[in-house]
Amino acid sequence: MARLFVGNLPFDTTEAQIKQLIEGDTRTVRSVKIITDKETGRSRGFAFADLDSEEEAKAAIAELNGKDFGGRPLKVNEAEEKGQGGGKFGGGGGFRGTPHGKDVQGQRGFGMRGPAQNMPRGSQRGGGRGGTRGS
Repeated sequence: MARLFVGNLPFDTTEAQIKQLIEGDTRTVRSVKIITDKETGRSRGFAFADLDSEEEAKAAIAELNGKDFGGRPLKVNEAEEKGQGGGKFGGGGGFRGTPHGKDVQGQRGFGMRGPAQNMPRGSQRGGGRGGTRGS
């Protein structure tokens, strides 16, 4: 099974529309998940789709990446495992108000700020919103 990232979607796009778009005439889409904002419930403009095979995923990328959908050029590529490539979706690490490299330096080992920058992928330490710390 292969997972696709589908980005730059109009906010009113439905999972059925994405499924139809990716399937075309030749592919089988197992599932589609539009990512929504936790607080507002609105679409964040991107989704993930599971296809049967790598070949189908590569064909879908070749066919759909950059294609106009609802007046916007789609961004379609292979989805990365959770935690990788945070920069692609903006944010990346949850240090929104901190200009990178500024007041992170010199605080290594004090709190969680410094080391969180270069932790292995998937790490949830430091930054981010919510969650329970130290439980």
